[in-house]
Formats: sequence, C-alpha cells, structure tokens
Amino acid sequence: MKRGTLITGCIVVSCFFAGIFLADTVRSNKQVENLPPSLQTYTQDLTGKPSPDFILMDVSGQSRNVSEWQGKVLVINFWATWCPPCLEEIPHFINLQDKYGDQGLQFLGIALEDVDAVMNFANKLGINYPLLVGEQEVIKLGVKLGNRIGGLPYTVILDRSGNINFIKVGPLSVSEAEQVITPLL
Repeated sequence: MKRGTLITGCIVVSCFFAGIFLADTVRSNKQVENLPPSLQTYTQDLTGKPSPDFILMDVSGQSRNVSEWQGKVLVINFWATWCPPCLEEIPHFINLQDKYGDQGLQFLGIALEDVDAVMNFANKLGINYPLLVGEQEVIKLGVKLGNRIGGLPYTVILDRSGNINFIKVGPLSVSEAEQVITPLL
C-alpha cells in the first residue's frame, strides 16, 4: 500500500509542476503564426529583432563568429544526426545553397552533437555549408534564438542586416524556405 501511495503522490506532484510550467509558458509567449497550435507557445517570436552574437566551434575545431556571414541572408539550422526530420531536410538545404549561394544566401548548420558523428553525416550527405557543433552552448543559443523547448529541427532565417525574419520548429520544406528566402536576396 505505501509503495502505491508514494508512486501516486509522485505522479500528482509531477503533474502539478508540469501544469504550472505549461500555464506560465502559455501566458508569457507570443504565438508564432507559422507553427501548428501545439508548438506555438513553445517558441518565442523574435521576428524583427537582431540575432544575438555568438561564437561556436566548427567541425575542424576553429572558432566561428556569426558576424562572418554579416551581409548575407543566413539560414541557421539546428539539427542532430539522431533526428530523422533533420536528416530529411539537409539534402534540400544543400540544393538551396547551390541554387542561391551566389546571390548572398548562406546556410549554417548547428549540430547538437560531437564532431565525429557530424563529420560522418556531412561526408555521406555532401554538406556544402559550414557546420558548427556543441552541447550546452548550442542549447543556450537555441533558447536565445527563441527555441524554448529545444525542438529539432529548428530553423532561424536572418536578413542581410542580421535581424530575425523567420523562425520554425520542425522540418522546413523547399517551397516554404524559398518563399521566405527569395524576397530577402
């Protein structure tokens, strides 16, 4: 009897705190129009605001600053090798980088992963854009860019001035990407 009561008590307390967290999240967030209702409240709408400055390591161990791509339309994509939707959209990003790169488009992959895993996938897929890697610093950057729940894939598109123009949790289709990117080029 006591074990069952303890388990029930733990479940009730967990549900209580989860409810408080979700209620606070729903009250404090603006909804992002391009997300399904189930995800709208977990993303902070930063549209029109400047992107935070950040430095992360690339797959070769070099520090890279986001300012390197200032003046370009920058598509920042958070992904991981264990995320099937992430891996499905990468070939489309490779094609878009080829198609629009000479017009000022730059994709930037940010992987929540170790370098070896990222390099294996990058080589298999023929990724043609810079890849940055990290752990806690990637999670913190995602939060700064509006991803409050750490959902993957997560894409942020910056205009040439470095302002956030578009945010999406979940896979980004080619047509959706082009609809956002082409007016910014």
